[in-house]
This record gives sequence, structure tokens and C-alpha cells, in this order.
Amino acid sequence: MNNYFDYLIVGSGLFGSIFAYEATKRGKKCLVIDKRSHTGGNIYCENKDTINIHKYGAHIFHTNDTNIWNYINQFSKFNNFINSPIANYHGEIYNLPFNMNTFSKIWNIRTPQEAFDIINKQKSIISTIPKNLEEQAISLVGTDIYEKLIKGYTEKQWGRDCKSLPPFIIKRLPVRYTYNNNYFNATYQGIPIGGYNKIINKLLNNIEVKLNTDFNLYRNIFSTISKKIIYTGSIDSYFNYKFGALDYRGLKFKTYKLDQNNYQGVAVMNFTDKDTPYTRIIEHKHFEFGNQPITYITKEYPSNWKIGDEAYYPINDDRNQKLYKKYFNLAKLENNIIFGGRLGEYKYYDMDQVINSALKLVTKELN
Repeated sequence: MNNYFDYLIVGSGLFGSIFAYEATKRGKKCLVIDKRSHTGGNIYCENKDTINIHKYGAHIFHTNDTNIWNYINQFSKFNNFINSPIANYHGEIYNLPFNMNTFSKIWNIRTPQEAFDIINKQKSIISTIPKNLEEQAISLVGTDIYEKLIKGYTEKQWGRDCKSLPPFIIKRLPVRYTYNNNYFNATYQGIPIGGYNKIINKLLNNIEVKLNTDFNLYRNIFSTISKKIIYTGSIDSYFNYKFGALDYRGLKFKTYKLDQNNYQGVAVMNFTDKDTPYTRIIEHKHFEFGNQPITYITKEYPSNWKIGDEAYYPINDDRNQKLYKKYFNLAKLENNIIFGGRLGEYKYYDMDQVINSALKLVTKELN
């Protein structure tokens, strides 16, 4: 390991890797460390039998920002995968997002006006400002869709009754009165050809990387070897949970190899009843239109989070936002450390938002 660096980047996910790449391009000396045994953060893919397995859940790139799209295409071309997930409610199959295919199946109707009339009638039972997630959802899509396609899935996801969840979690739900199963209303979308590892490997090419290295265990050493630190771990862990831990929902993944070429016919199937313990099954080969004779599927189980677990979904309720604000104010007192990314900023970021945030920091810090 070299003795001194311009930047120590803690975390090799998209945010840290992009900053390291851009800083190195400008002649800065960078060291990237990661506590995991691989680079790439949550977009890391594990290749088995020529199938790229999204190890930490499905990652489908989508954006409306041409600049972001052009930027990421420097490192990999993308295929034309369109996310068209399926909802499975006790074996009944529905298209997502909520569109005319969904409404036709639920109510045996054909026209947008019929769907509009049914939803409006069902919505009308909520006549006041929604006080919880259940009321918010019904006020947007009515009772039938809420009961079959939202309630069970959401309660599994968050581990709480919808009546006790805040309404802002479902600020708006896409309701389309067209026969359109394209989940993302995005100009650009797809999966990098050959998987996400190709992007991370190109970003970190010729940059010193140390894996299996936890900054917080070796803080005394790492705090002295660079002019500045870019920290993409959780902001509360950096401050040793001084004010208490921020809350997250966790995920557990169980992956299976199956001796068949096509298990469910779609990359993402959501299980929206409360009785099925997992929220969804991912069949990875469909992201890249694979025709291998075998397949891999992953079941995703939401879980309660505790310190030491991987943190997936920040719980941005009032209590946690107030707690984050305390850490944010503490971070402003630090001279040589910048917090960034999903954990550093305690935000649920899509991949294009992570890239945008990293490039904004590049402009502020390096240009």
C-alpha cells in the first residue's frame, strides 16, 4: 500500500467507484477500500453457469437523464430489457404496474372508462386527508387493487400493518389507463451487456483497491493516510452510533439452481399475499435473455434489521429523519470527510440518482 493518497474512498459501489475514477482521471491518487470480499456494492453480480446472478436483489437501470445515460454507456453497452413484472396473488396472475391489463383481469372489463369509474367509486370511501398508508393507497387506486396487490406485499416489506405505516411511503402509485406493462416510465432502461461487474471493473481499473477491509476497525490507520475521505458507509456507523442507530429494513436472499430452462417466464414476480413469506422471486437469466438449459432463481425475504446486517431500505419516517439531521450536522463539523451514496446520505437512491450525486460531488470537489 502506498503511504499517502489524495482520497481514501470507503466503499466500492457506484458512488465510490465513480468518484475514484473521476479523481484518478484528474491526476489524483486514490485508495478504495471495501469491507466486502468483492467490489461493486449492491450491484455486484455472481456468474454461475454463464448466468449473472444479481446477488443483492434485482438491479434494472433506468433514467430519463440523457447525460447520465451517456455517461454510464462509456463503460458498458446496455441491452433492451424492459421491466414488466408480474404480481402473483394466491396463484392469480396480474400485470404490473397497474394498467388496463391488470384492470381487465380483476374486473373483466375492456375500456379505460370502465376502469376509471370503478376506481373512482372505490376511492371515494376516503374523504379526508389520508392518515396512514392504507388510506393513502385506497385514495389512489381503490380497495380491490389495494387488497390484492398492495396490502400483503407492503406489510411483508416493512414488517408492519399498513394502518401503522405513514402515508408518504406511497406518495403516488402509477395508474395507467393503457395496456402498457413497462414498469418504468423512463426514456432509457436496460441491463449492462455482460453484467454490472464490467462497469465497476472499468471504473476501478488501475486504482488501488483493498477488499475485506472495514474502515471502522482500522480507523486510526486510515484516517492518517489521505488528505480527504469519501465515506459511503452508513453515517451513523462512522460516528459510532453516538445518537443511536438509524433504522433500515433488511433483506435475506435464498438462491437455487434449477434443472429447467425457464421457471417463471419473467425476471421479476412479486408475491402480493401476506401468507407467502418472500416478497418476490427473481429469475436472473431473463435479464439478459438467456437460453441456458438450467436456471437460477432467488427468493427475497424482508427482515428486521440490526447493527451488523446489510442495510437496504432506509426508513425515512419523522423519527429517523430527525436522527439523520443530527448526524448530518455532526458531519458538517468534520474537515476532511465527505459522506455520499445511499448509506452516507440516508436516502433510497435509484442507480441513476447515485451516479448524479457522485458527479455533482466531482464537479464541486475536483473541477
